[in-house]
Amino acid sequence: MLIAALFACAYNVLCGQAGMLSFGHAAYFGVGAFATIHAMNAFAGTGLLPTPLLPLAGAAAGLVIGAIAGWFATQRTGTYFAMITLAIAELLHSLAPHLKSLFGGEAGVSGMRMPSLGVTFGSTTQVYYLVLAWVLACLALLYFFTRTPLGRLALGLRENSHRLAFLGYDVHKLGVMVFAISAMFSGIAGGLQVLNNEAANYVVFDAAVSAAVVLNTYIGGTKVFLGPALGAALMTFFGYAVSDLTRSWLLYQGVLFVLVMMFMPDGLAGLATKAAALRRRHGGAALLPVLLVALAAGAACSAGVAGIVESLHRTFSPDGRAPVPPLAWAGAIALLAAGAALVWTVRRLLARLEGRADRPAAALPAAEGEPA
Repeated sequence: MLIAALFACAYNVLCGQAGMLSFGHAAYFGVGAFATIHAMNAFAGTGLLPTPLLPLAGAAAGLVIGAIAGWFATQRTGTYFAMITLAIAELLHSLAPHLKSLFGGEAGVSGMRMPSLGVTFGSTTQVYYLVLAWVLACLALLYFFTRTPLGRLALGLRENSHRLAFLGYDVHKLGVMVFAISAMFSGIAGGLQVLNNEAANYVVFDAAVSAAVVLNTYIGGTKVFLGPALGAALMTFFGYAVSDLTRSWLLYQGVLFVLVMMFMPDGLAGLATKAAALRRRHGGAALLPVLLVALAAGAACSAGVAGIVESLHRTFSPDGRAPVPPLAWAGAIALLAAGAALVWTVRRLLARLEGRADRPAAALPAAEGEPA
């Protein structure tokens, strides 16, 4: 969960901060992972890179490969940029099984955490606190980056790169620098995964890894710094919790992503920001009924969708079809309909609150025009 949060925040530097949508960020996560596992085997926890500093190898590899790939990818923008990043990741994913000296073939490369600086790193608790320290330090550095002049210029890349070029900035160089910084922190995330697993496999270059970080970032929200971390934590917990209950958990994940993009384009963090703004404007007491109805709507819709999906899975699953009672179908559809009705009620309640808030402002000019 911590590693996924760092990876998502690193990705958001490129996607949310600079507005460059990458479909191949697994490349730099994987490069950082393999650089770290080779450093783990080469230094054995001593010398220039003791065990706590091994993710620096992933940072260096991610920075170098990110700068090279970024130089090519940032020659284009929009869809073409996204396709170039995807092509680079797929190129590495295809080459990795054949370059056995670097990536270990299909078996991958394994290592062992060695004692260093008086710590054995043999227990999961020690590794957890090491990963936690790295994640907190990297998040602090990423937040500091957003406050630097380069971080502010990254916002300019997202909003209007032509104006930046008109002002005399080298837009391509700026894009490469932001790309490399994002890849560097992604490499650190890959290195932390190696510290945790003591192994790396070419599967880290898979398109599913790139898709997961995109999903986590957008579900959490790209406009809030810790939004991607929230999305990564939620989806990691979702994957562990729901995958034990149903085989259709990836479908639920996809449905959640589609719903967030359709109705909450700013993500869960953006939803929390809007809720806080409504609370400041209308007060907690006025907003409480809306919140309760919204929670009931979410619960009803979730139960209805789950009932329909599981009924479809039992009906059409190749593992063994089982008849679904008509009452189960009716119950799931009724829950979904009730949830839709509650959503409509929430929208009506919000419109009524906004109307109450705007009414005094509309009456203000007439009051000012009255004679004293």
